Amino acid sequence: MGDWVTIWIGASIGAFLAIVLLATVAFCFSRGFVRWAVGHFAKIVMNDRYPENIWEIVSALTRVSPQKVLENSLRAAEGTAIDRPFGTPRKFLNYDGLLFSPAQLSVLPAPENAEVDMRLTIGPMAKKPLTLEIPLLAGGIGFGVGVTDKTKIAIAKGTAAVGTVTNTGEGGFLPEERENAKYLIYQYHSATWTKSPEILKQADAIEIRIGQGATAGAATFIPHRDLRGKASQVMHLPDQEYIVIPSRHKEVQKPDDLRKLVDQLRELTEGVPIGVKMCASANMEADLEVAIMAGVDFISMDGGQGGYKGSAPILQDDFGLPTIYAVSRAVRYLQKRGVKDKITLLSGGGYYTPSHCLKALALGVDGVYLGTAMLWGMAHDQVTKAIPWEPPTQLLFYGGHSQKEFDEQEAAKYLEHFFCAFVDEMRIATLALGKTSVREVGVDDLIALDSMTSKVTNIPLAYTPRIPHSPS
Repeated sequence: MGDWVTIWIGASIGAFLAIVLLATVAFCFSRGFVRWAVGHFAKIVMNDRYPENIWEIVSALTRVSPQKVLENSLRAAEGTAIDRPFGTPRKFLNYDGLLFSPAQLSVLPAPENAEVDMRLTIGPMAKKPLTLEIPLLAGGIGFGVGVTDKTKIAIAKGTAAVGTVTNTGEGGFLPEERENAKYLIYQYHSATWTKSPEILKQADAIEIRIGQGATAGAATFIPHRDLRGKASQVMHLPDQEYIVIPSRHKEVQKPDDLRKLVDQLRELTEGVPIGVKMCASANMEADLEVAIMAGVDFISMDGGQGGYKGSAPILQDDFGLPTIYAVSRAVRYLQKRGVKDKITLLSGGGYYTPSHCLKALALGVDGVYLGTAMLWGMAHDQVTKAIPWEPPTQLLFYGGHSQKEFDEQEAAKYLEHFFCAFVDEMRIATLALGKTSVREVGVDDLIALDSMTSKVTNIPLAYTPRIPHSPS
C-alpha cells in the first residue's frame, strides 16, 4: 500500500511541475509578455548612453562585417595565422554577368530529342589521351591533408558512375581510390609522400601542382596531430611537430626545370597526359609560356575563388585573379600562341551551378573542376548527422568528429545524381542554343550585362545590337 501512495504522490508532483512548466512557457510566448519584453528592451535601447548601449554592436557591424569580427577574435585566441575552410567569401566578378542568347528564328533550337555530345579529351596530342564522358571533373581533394578515406572512395565511385575522373590532390595515395575510380589524375605535389614509380604508373594523367587559388604558391604547414592514424601510415610521415608541403618542387628550382620533370613523368607513365596546375596571377601569361615550353598536355588554371580545407585568409582574399579573368586571359594567350587545340585547358575555382560551367566552356575552357559544390552535393541530407552542433565538414574532413557516421555508399549515389543533374541542365541549354555538342557552344552565344564583364571577356554588351547580314 505504501508503494502505491509513493507512486501517487510522485505522479501528482510530476503532473504539477509539468503544468507549471507549460504555464510558464505559455506566459513567455503570450502576446502580453512579448509586448512587455519588446517594450522593455526598446526603452533601454532608446535611453542608454551610446557608449553603454547594446545597439553599439549593430552600429559597429555596419562598418566591420561579422566575418571579420569573428576571424579577428580567432586570431586573438590563436596567436598565429588562422586556417579558413572552403576559400574566400569575398565577392569577385563572376559568370553571373553573362547571359546566353537563345536560338529562336534566325538560328533554330536543336530538336528536343537530339543527343548532345558532352565528351572531353584531355591531352589530344599525348600518346595516351584521356577521354571522359562529360566535361566536369572532381577537383584535387587530398586524403589526410583534406578529407577522409570514405570521402575519397565516395568521390571515386560517383565519378566512375558518370564516366569522369577523380583527382588525388596533395594527400596520400589510396589503393581503394584507384580501385573504385574509372579514371584517376594523380596530382604530383611538392611533398615527399606516395610518389613511387609504382604509384605514378597507375595514373590516367598526372597534374604537376605548382599552385592553386586558395593557397597561391605558398607552402602548407600541417600539425602532425591532424594526420594521426591511417593518413600517417599511408604517407609514412616522420614524427615531427609539423608536416610541410613545400612551396617548390625539389625538381623545379628554376623555370627551365619544368621541362625535365614533364619529360621524366611522360617516359615513366608511357605517354599519359602530363599537365600543370597553377594559380591565376597577374603574370599568368609568363607562367603559361613556361608551361607551353615545357611541352605539357594540359593546364589546370585555378581562379581566386578556389577552395581548400584550410588556408590563411590573406592568401584566399588577396592572391589570385578571379576565375573569369583567368579563363579569359588564358584562352586568349593559348590562342595567340597557336596551341589552344593542342593543350587542354581546365578551369577550377568557384563553380557552383551548371550555367557557370557552360559559360566557362563557351569562353573557351575545355573542362571544369568542381570542388566545394561537389562536396555539398554528395553530403546531401547526411549533414543532419553533424548540424546543429558541428559544421557539416566534420563528416568529410579528416579528423572530423562525425566522420565515422558518414555513409560513402549514399554519398557516391548522391554524387552521381549531382553530376547527372549538372550535365542534364547543360544539355538542355546546349539544345536551346541550337547546338548538339558542348564544344560548339562559343562566345557568339553570350551577351554581357555590365561593362566590366564585357571588358574582361570581350563579349558585347546586351544593349549592343547585332545587325543581321542581308540575304545575298
